Amino acid sequence: MNKQIDKALVFATAAHAAVGQVRKYTGEPYIVHPIEVASIVKSVPHTEAMICAALLHDVLEDTKVTVDLLRQEFGDEVTDLVLWLTKVSTEEDGNRAYRKELDREYLRQAPCDAQTVKLADLIANSDSIVEHDPDFAVVFMEELELLLETLWGGDTTLWTLAYGKLMEYKDGKI
Repeated sequence: MNKQIDKALVFATAAHAAVGQVRKYTGEPYIVHPIEVASIVKSVPHTEAMICAALLHDVLEDTKVTVDLLRQEFGDEVTDLVLWLTKVSTEEDGNRAYRKELDREYLRQAPCDAQTVKLADLIANSDSIVEHDPDFAVVFMEELELLLETLWGGDTTLWTLAYGKLMEYKDGKI
């Protein structure tokens, strides 16, 4: 790895650990998920900023890290990617379906690099959710299908992989 990516890994690990966040279904340290997302991003054409954003993609939503701190530590490019990957909707916006619609419309405008990281996040989450929470998987896969309609700017290999997971799920293969 390189210095900036190493720093992002250490920073994200500490941020998630500081709030006691663990993976919902397995109880593993939360950083396992961002590492998986970064690994998926590394499998396609990528930049250092994309790998850093993959590692940091949940810190603004799930930890006490602020935009200002993230920008101070990682600069504009990484912080802007993380912001594109951070939900814009809030509980006050209404029901889940409407909040997800707001988030989709925001992601539709995201740059290709952010859409690629989001695709990697969806791929990583789909495996875990389908395996551990079949009831929620129904909802998640419906949301994945709608999201894929907005993520055309992301890496085509990852888009195809995410679509394949959706089709396997619909066909009862996963």
